[in-house]
Amino acid sequence: YRLSARLDGPTYAACAGHLQDLLCQECSPYAAHLYDAEDPSTPVRTIPGLCQDYCMQVWQKCRSIFRYLSADQELIALENNMAKFCRYLSLEDADYCFPHLLANQNLNQNLGLVTADTEGCLQLCLVEVANGLRNPVAMVHANDGTHRFFIAEQVGLVWTYLPDRSRLEKPFLNISEAVLTSPWEGDERGFLGIVFHPKFKFNGKVYVYYSVEVRYEERIRISEFRISAADVNALDHGSERIILEIDEPASNHNGGELLFGDDGYLYIFTGDGGMAGDPFGTFGNAQNKSTLLGKVLRIDVNNNDRGPLYQIPPDNPFLDDPKARPEIYAYGVRNMWRCSFDRGEPQTKEGKGRLFCGDVGQNKYEEIDIVEKGKNYGWRAREGFSCYDKKLCTNSSMDDVLPIYAYPHKMGKSVTGGYVYRGCESPNLNGLYIFGDFMSGRLMSLKEDGATGEWQYSEICMGTGQTCMFPGLINNYYQYIISFAEDEAGELYFMSTGIPSATAPHGVVYKVVDTSRRAPPGKCRVEPSPVKVKSKLIRFVPKEKLIVKTPTPRPRLKATAEAPRGGRPGPTTPRTPAVDWVDQAPPPPGNRSRTPTTPAPSGRAHKPRKGGERRGQRRKKKPPSTAPPLRNGAVRLMEQQGRGRSWGRVEVYIDGEWGTVCDDGWSSLAAAVVCRQLGFPYVVRASKKAEFGEGTSLRILLDDVQCFGQEKTLLECTHADVGTHNCSHEEDAGVVCSREEVADW
Repeated sequence: YRLSARLDGPTYAACAGHLQDLLCQECSPYAAHLYDAEDPSTPVRTIPGLCQDYCMQVWQKCRSIFRYLSADQELIALENNMAKFCRYLSLEDADYCFPHLLANQNLNQNLGLVTADTEGCLQLCLVEVANGLRNPVAMVHANDGTHRFFIAEQVGLVWTYLPDRSRLEKPFLNISEAVLTSPWEGDERGFLGIVFHPKFKFNGKVYVYYSVEVRYEERIRISEFRISAADVNALDHGSERIILEIDEPASNHNGGELLFGDDGYLYIFTGDGGMAGDPFGTFGNAQNKSTLLGKVLRIDVNNNDRGPLYQIPPDNPFLDDPKARPEIYAYGVRNMWRCSFDRGEPQTKEGKGRLFCGDVGQNKYEEIDIVEKGKNYGWRAREGFSCYDKKLCTNSSMDDVLPIYAYPHKMGKSVTGGYVYRGCESPNLNGLYIFGDFMSGRLMSLKEDGATGEWQYSEICMGTGQTCMFPGLINNYYQYIISFAEDEAGELYFMSTGIPSATAPHGVVYKVVDTSRRAPPGKCRVEPSPVKVKSKLIRFVPKEKLIVKTPTPRPRLKATAEAPRGGRPGPTTPRTPAVDWVDQAPPPPGNRSRTPTTPAPSGRAHKPRKGGERRGQRRKKKPPSTAPPLRNGAVRLMEQQGRGRSWGRVEVYIDGEWGTVCDDGWSSLAAAVVCRQLGFPYVVRASKKAEFGEGTSLRILLDDVQCFGQEKTLLECTHADVGTHNCSHEEDAGVVCSREEVADW
């Protein structure tokens, strides 16, 4: 309306519709293409890309409106030349020009689907939310309008985070002295779960699940805490009331999930007691309804300030069975690790209240279950769809419920249950159950077929190419997927680490993002309620980075020794094969391994500059004593077996010592500097992740190296202070050089 007010009557009648159409393209699902914003190397457009016929039509009658839409002086200068004007507003990719893209079937037929690669792997991106955590086992919100989130570490600390991702220096809860755990990698004991009461805003109650040792006996404990009267961002540590304790016969299979259902009751998920094969009693703990192990429990902790600490819901399924514990809601569980209630489809609420769980398998299969009241989920008779205890499995009285999905151990060996996405920001993910595997690092999804009720599996990959090339997005994560989470708005997160030890501060929290279709601007905006902060704030500093595959350069080669520069790959660019976790055994515990999502860059190097011959061609011999001393910035290539020739780990000489270079920011432009120093006119590729061995005997001297390709040494490139880094030798950088032009490596 503001712009339309500037138009006279005839112009308004002829052009107001065009004006509105052009303005509305900022909210188009294809806005990134229309404004050429998916390529960060192109200038920012102020007018969407227009199809030639449409542009000429608008130019003839309404070209005066563009001066109100854009302050681009170059565009305004072309206003009286239709050909140049419309060429300026055209797009290189004509499929995306407005308005023809609205009728382009190739673009619109899959508008409601997540982008997938040719193998059907859904390509998603991530946002780093928190880092430096010691095995982050849970992330929850208070559902009080503040949009704070609380992250629990296995050692027994819970931290408060504000919506801007800053962390409070004072922990929300610290019971690390009481929690039973150890630094052993894979120790399943510790602080395992936390949940806020649905009426936390009014009663200030929080419930936690953790391992303890009482008189040399290991137990799991469910306790209640209240918020501190002096600080809304801290629990009153003296308010703990033990709601329930259960003896654990072994150190593994401790369960750990706590949830409140829509019915207001507290759901507790216990393991079968540990060891292997549930060897306790005749049929195992999971099938024995007289024990609380291997179960889903449901209790009522409402109105418990006086009288018993919990009561039994009147509709619990085994109240009338004298041999069964009344707390039991479902049984036949091995070790359900991470469960969630479906919020339901945002408009229709279809699916609301379904309880999804990932149940960790024994020798062969991992499974996803939908838990219902009174049902038997089969363990130890069955593992996934397969019989484990054949005698029990053939017992017709079992009447066990099969999982909705099970996968073999060649795909992963420890399922981590997730959530059905019901958030706002990534509408194509709606209804997708997203989960993972702790051991393999695989991210997976299930989608229900509304007609058949069957669940369709799709793998999740990190976006390649330009999929995640937006500010703040990354496309890699650490392998050991510990847990999933929802924030107060329903957006999806997961937590993983590179070292699965309760004391290793390598845990990171990631937010899941689908760039194939984003919600309209402003639709998902939240207004957090103010919260009074008394503790010092620690601002969030992201550490993870986007891994970019260097595009294959265009066939036309310049005479230069530079590594290939950016540019959109042509249609003949070979697709990089996705990493197949099935064929890769997980690394040994303790390796700080990040899940590979984008292979190392590859690409042809450009020809050398004319007159840029290699030095060192002179035949005149000099005695060894006359060899010049090493200068700062000298480089050499090393392999595991010794000195490399045209490829190897990059080692740099600075102030009298050799050291390695971290691969953060390492690119073919930096590799070009190294290759040229060593007399090689061509770069085949830059290498990452210690491909040519780790230089553990040396210090890491350079990190965050960013080069333009013309520098004489790496020291002339921008880099962190010498000796300052945030990486390990597992990220040592390398190069592959050549004396001849070669095809893609």
